[in-house]
Amino acid sequence: MSNGDLFYVCGIALAVSAVLISFVGLKVKNFPGRAFPIVILWFAILVGGATTFSVLHAKDEEKHKEAEFEHAGKEFEAEGADAAAGEAGEAGHEAESEHGAEGEAKPEASAPEGGGGTLQLAADPSAIAYDTTSLTSSAGEVTIDFSNPSAIEHDIAIEKDGEEIAASELVTEADTSVSAELEPGTYTFLCTVPGHAAAGMEGELVVK
Repeated sequence: MSNGDLFYVCGIALAVSAVLISFVGLKVKNFPGRAFPIVILWFAILVGGATTFSVLHAKDEEKHKEAEFEHAGKEFEAEGADAAAGEAGEAGHEAESEHGAEGEAKPEASAPEGGGGTLQLAADPSAIAYDTTSLTSSAGEVTIDFSNPSAIEHDIAIEKDGEEIAASELVTEADTSVSAELEPGTYTFLCTVPGHAAAGMEGELVVK
């Protein structure tokens, strides 16, 4: 039984006792007589119990309200964190979309038509990737000047149908180049370091 229930029990008992004592006092002469100390003790017990349980009930109510406020505060913080995460996700999506649009708009590196040409290619300084995945040149002697600003070792090789035609030396934080006499067709340029091409460090070279 809770403190609130005990408070109401004591209160009801006190009220009923008062009515009974009044009724008996009207019907019986010389009441309470020798029973006076017992009557006083009984009422003292009921009043003390009602007062005590009233205080305890008030404390229980206060604790309950504090728990409700704490729960509401945690829910508010959780909702705020979810909202912040959603805003961050939208910002990241917008940045990714902008990055993708820039990548699509980036022009292909190409050389003048006729007589081959020299193409420019560079490694990404912070990732295993080239700065472009598409090169175009005219047929003839095609040279790819390659710059690697990264501390990771890279090179540039030209392949046709899985067969290597030419390859540069491996370099770190340095420049190198590769040249080959190429006929019209589609070739692959890539890094020959194991795992780099599979990670995305390759592209298509179209010779017209």
